[in-house]
Amino acid sequence: MSDITVRHNPQRERFEILDAGNVIGKAAYKEYDGGESPQRIFYHTVINEEYGGQGLAGRLATAALDSTVEAGIGIVPVCPFIKKFLAKHPEYLGSVVAVAPVHLEFLETAIAARTRG
Repeated sequence: MSDITVRHNPQRERFEILDAGNVIGKAAYKEYDGGESPQRIFYHTVINEEYGGQGLAGRLATAALDSTVEAGIGIVPVCPFIKKFLAKHPEYLGSVVAVAPVHLEFLETAIAARTRG
C-alpha cells in the first residue's frame, strides 16, 4: 500500500479507492429523489482481492458516508457491507433511511437499464 486515496466519481455513481492512481475498490450507489429529501442507495462495495484484510473497505465506507452526510443526502443501505459498517458506527444513524420496497424497485430498474444501455 503505497499511495492510497479515495475519490468520489459522480459520473459513475461510485466512490473509488485507489492505490497510486489505480482503482482497487468501489462503493457503488444510485441517487434517489423519491422521498422527502435526496437519498443515496448504496448497493455494492468491493475491494480487489489482493487488497483484502487491510481495512480498505472501512476506509472507503467512511469516506463515502462522510461525503454523503456532508452533502445532506440520506443513506439507504442495501449493500451488506454498508449495513454491517453502519451497525458498528452509530454516528451515521441520523442520516440512515430505512430500505423500503420502493428503493429496491428503483434500484432494480436502474441497474437493468444500465445493463441494457
